[in-house]
Amino acid sequence: MTQVDLGLPKLGGLDLVPTTDEKQKTKDYKSDQEVRWCPGCGDYVVLNTVQSFLPTLGLKRENIVFISGIGCSSRFPYYMNTYGMHSIHGRAPAIATGLATTRPDLSVWVITGDGDALSIGGNHLIHALRRNVNLKILLFNNRIYGLTKGQYSPTSESGKITKSTPMGSLDTPFNPISLAIGAEATFVARALDSDRKGLTEVLTAAAQHRGSALVEIYQNCPIFNDGAFDVLKDADESARRIIPLTPGEPVRFGTEGEYGLARSPWGGLEVGKVSEIGEDNLIVHDPTIADSTYAFALSRLSDETLSYTPTGIFRHITRPTYDDQVRAQIDQAAQAKPADLQALLRGKDTWTVE
Repeated sequence: MTQVDLGLPKLGGLDLVPTTDEKQKTKDYKSDQEVRWCPGCGDYVVLNTVQSFLPTLGLKRENIVFISGIGCSSRFPYYMNTYGMHSIHGRAPAIATGLATTRPDLSVWVITGDGDALSIGGNHLIHALRRNVNLKILLFNNRIYGLTKGQYSPTSESGKITKSTPMGSLDTPFNPISLAIGAEATFVARALDSDRKGLTEVLTAAAQHRGSALVEIYQNCPIFNDGAFDVLKDADESARRIIPLTPGEPVRFGTEGEYGLARSPWGGLEVGKVSEIGEDNLIVHDPTIADSTYAFALSRLSDETLSYTPTGIFRHITRPTYDDQVRAQIDQAAQAKPADLQALLRGKDTWTVE
């Protein structure tokens, strides 16, 4: 992914977090706990990637916190040599909101899965994104409930046969990227667990963002949903399915860049051959567009068949964060005239109950 200066504030998510001059290494972020995921689980790659890129941020480990809910991915905090909390099912965004609001000196990360985040935790997730709380949310999407042994999840494909849907799922799956953009998240991205370079770039950008940042990570579950994303990892298939999003560059893909994106007659986006679309009609990717229409149209290229899968940053805008505004409001209230408790008790908004 080519790095393009988009005029965004540098280290926007880290400006209140104490930094260190001490040179850190990957091993500094590895805890003494035995990693207990199934052999071949995509979580291993994500964990190693996070442990490797965090030292580049120059943050003090004691100012980094990982909060998780319930699920296979939610064991993540045990394996990080930082502060962390294994919380309750779906409620990690709520707990993390309280921490980010009260402790501006912390870099707060949420680790969640497709079941944890989008089922019981759905409301907590969308409101954290809507409020633009300064959180980095990593959503591990394996399209299955792994910890509870293979039930269908909110991202499982229609017709999916699982232990809880022996005749096939009747549900229409969520598109997590569309959901996040619809909730007005200020940073939304997607990466593959097998693409360490792309995942590192996306995570670094998320860490530098001030506000809510959601990163969906396609992650393989080798036990209960093995091969869910194999078409995106096959050399031939991936070239014609994965659409890399590079800020400031025309959106094109394919073995030789023969396919690209252009505006459709109805105002959305459509895929076509560059030779037919024309170079001048290709969409130039710009995640900083304030209106979410473009980012949402990008997200709708994805479906459960993985025919077209954009990866990279869909949206990256700036607006005031919830936690910054809460602290400003508290400071303002503290400077105001002290409240008169007696006047409040004897005011018009009181009643006598007999």
